[in-house]
Amino acid sequence: MTTRRLIATLTASAALAISITVAGPGAGAMAPPDQGGMTRSMYDATRPEATQHRHQVAVARDATRKFHAIARAKKHGYALFRDRDGIACIAMPHLGAMGRHLVNGDVVGSPRVNLRRPEALVYAGPPGQRRLVALEYLVLRKDWRKVHGADAPRPRLFGQSFDLTRGGNRYGLPAFYSLHAWIWKHNPAGTYAMWNPGVHCHCSH
Repeated sequence: MTTRRLIATLTASAALAISITVAGPGAGAMAPPDQGGMTRSMYDATRPEATQHRHQVAVARDATRKFHAIARAKKHGYALFRDRDGIACIAMPHLGAMGRHLVNGDVVGSPRVNLRRPEALVYAGPPGQRRLVALEYLVLRKDWRKVHGADAPRPRLFGQSFDLTRGGNRYGLPAFYSLHAWIWKHNPAGTYAMWNPGVHCHCSH
């Protein structure tokens, strides 16, 4: 799916902009669903689970540290995403916020889940001081089921099952699976929680 096609889909009821990162070599490899789409080089069944998860975090950080500079993320195909109401900084009263997402439309259009190539980069902070705080991995449910079967378990990364967001959501997307990984900022609610109480929207647009 090209960025142009994704925008055409999402702007049926809203105006969007899109952006995200490009990963390193071997980013397109696929593994069984219970391995979260990891390549064999990233996944080692003999590795203790906690060590395996720390390894995955290290791989993700290494692949995305260059995107602390928003300008560099944009050069790699990322663009600002807005919801159906034109809001860029995504927040939830009493739970905190996610922040501002830069989404890569080409990656969102893939049924694969790749550790080194998240579909979205999440930034937070006031204007002029925004920095990378989290990664979001996302796959449309229909695309995942098309590859893995209607009864396939949800994708997994870092030992976590993805969250399900149903259709008719504020993002203008069909049902999708997603997982936030707060690997660049502490999240009191949990490293893989959707909302971060420590993140605030300084500007809604």
